[in-house]
Amino acid sequence: MSTLAVKDLVEAGVHFGSRARRWNPKMKPYIYTKRNLIHIIDLKETVRGLLRASKYFHRIAAQNGLILFVGTKRQAADILVEECTRCGMPYVTERWLGGTLTNFRTIRSRLERLEELEAILDGEQAATYSKKMISTLTRERRKIERNLSGIRHMTRLPEALFVVDPNREHNAVVEARKLGIKVVALLDTDCDPDLIDLPIPGNDDSMRSIELIVRRLTDSILEGRLSAPAEPDPASRGERAPRGERGPRGERRAPRGERGAPPPSATEPVAPTAETNAAPESDATAESDTPPADGPPADGLTPEPSA
Repeated sequence: MSTLAVKDLVEAGVHFGSRARRWNPKMKPYIYTKRNLIHIIDLKETVRGLLRASKYFHRIAAQNGLILFVGTKRQAADILVEECTRCGMPYVTERWLGGTLTNFRTIRSRLERLEELEAILDGEQAATYSKKMISTLTRERRKIERNLSGIRHMTRLPEALFVVDPNREHNAVVEARKLGIKVVALLDTDCDPDLIDLPIPGNDDSMRSIELIVRRLTDSILEGRLSAPAEPDPASRGERAPRGERGPRGERRAPRGERGAPPPSATEPVAPTAETNAAPESDATAESDTPPADGPPADGLTPEPSA
């Protein structure tokens, strides 16, 4: 972090903390002094925390990981939408729905419902519904979009969580800690740093302060994305193909007597074997049951001469 960056922190007001009467004693290592009943944050600690968080986000992005940004404050909402859209990360700027992380399967079902509503309302099927039904479906669609549009493309749990003001986003922090997801937060002097894995002490009420911190983090994500390997296909990772791409049921399930060995690929030539050149099973059985005309029986015993 250069001297110019520290100057930017001062100009953005990152060093202004909350009122002294509302402070959390656990934030004492991050406080420089108190002035006019307001705590002044030590910018050395801010720079140190910002550097650690930037390197951590860079490493996650280089491994094609996900980072969920959470900030429901009015000062942070628009900034998170803009920056997360720029770096392609999920975000939550409206009310945090309980179970967004711990009950992620239900959240995905609501997003699937959103896709169904879009297919109905944007397709030709909407002409068959009454005006009242169209109004009801439109209202449901807007509600889901308002709460879940930021995590619409998040198909799995994130590797890290970034929070603006952990006091306000306490439920998100609790869910992340319960699942073992690391939490990075921009926290003021009235927050508890023990709940945060990588704290960035700074002003979480100023738009300029939030914008500066979030932009530094998203820049590190974009740099990490440049060195990220290409994501493998689901087939190469051993995942099941979508339902529409698995083929007919008769092709997927082999007969009972042939389940021991997988069928040969259509593109690979089949090597000739003794079994492929052998006669059918029925013919072989018929030949084994019929003794040869000239020679001893099949059991090796010599017939006794008749009297």
